[in-house]
Amino acid sequence: MTQRLRVGVLFGGRSGEHQVSVVSAAAILEALDPEKYDVMPIGITAEGRWLPGVEPRRLLASGESQVRSLPEHNAMMDNKAILISSSADGRIFAGLKDGLDIIFPVLHGPFGEDGTVQGLLELSGIPYVGGGVLASALGMDKGFMKEIFRQAGLPVGKYLVFLRTEWVNASGMVKRRIDREIGYPCFVKPANLGSSVGISKVHNSGELAPAMDLAAAYDRRLIVEAGIDGRELECSVLGNDEPIASLPGEVVPCKEFYDYNAKYVDQKSALIIPAPLPPETTARIQELAVKAFKAIDGAGLARVDFFLTREGSGLIVNEINTMPGFTSISMYPKLWEASGIGYSELVDRLLDLAMARHADRGRSRII
Repeated sequence: MTQRLRVGVLFGGRSGEHQVSVVSAAAILEALDPEKYDVMPIGITAEGRWLPGVEPRRLLASGESQVRSLPEHNAMMDNKAILISSSADGRIFAGLKDGLDIIFPVLHGPFGEDGTVQGLLELSGIPYVGGGVLASALGMDKGFMKEIFRQAGLPVGKYLVFLRTEWVNASGMVKRRIDREIGYPCFVKPANLGSSVGISKVHNSGELAPAMDLAAAYDRRLIVEAGIDGRELECSVLGNDEPIASLPGEVVPCKEFYDYNAKYVDQKSALIIPAPLPPETTARIQELAVKAFKAIDGAGLARVDFFLTREGSGLIVNEINTMPGFTSISMYPKLWEASGIGYSELVDRLLDLAMARHADRGRSRII
């Protein structure tokens, strides 16, 4: 009998997208075939405590850090074997590597999708699903991401990036630059966050200050993007060095824009899959999605978001998400389902891609 792969599903985390991560992890755990995998959920509280054996719904219901590790968890491994530890020979997370074969870090936002956890897993020497440190960091910071896209020849909209200290110490200068170079309407966002957390649509200069203050509450880097009158399209990418792109889908927000409530609370926004597009537009979106993925050296998975302008100027690449949502209503798995890859097969492929990437990295000489 072939030994089952020991998979750790890492979820929760210290970001504004904690709850989205928990719901995503619950769906992935349900999809993992117990005939193929021994699974260990590893919750991270909002305060940053790692709790091996905690089921996602238990962590979500707890509200804070009252949950303890669950020794009764039915995975065929010892919780104590994967507690975070170090050893005399200098290995990081020695127990984690000894207890598991691979990690699926279902973490969204800072302290999970931004390269921080990826760096820890690199140090531990354990394979993990998704982009590496560089891809994750670039995919998290919308300002650096757009600069890389621009250098790669991808079409991007107008934007400006400011530091929180610039806004606090020189708000007049910031306002003048936005008035002159971006105009209204515009969107103000934390540069390092996802799931539309902390984002505001600013219709005029009078609405700018509250929007900047809100974004500054979440990040030290703020991005201001020109408003684009266009259809919102999304495309999923899967692979390592030779990635493939799904059929694109369209988001029709139930509100003025696709904010956090429109995505996860109201659930009234329409997701049209596949998007009604001419074949040549579909092919162009898929081409640009793969190009964006390669531009940041992506691995495993990503979702690339676009605008198709109504004025006829064409496609604009808005952003890439290196660990997109995996909830039951998330676009990433739904697009692959429409493209012929079901949820369970998708999870299998991602684990295979992670193992292959880890093996390829192992071919590199260290000295």
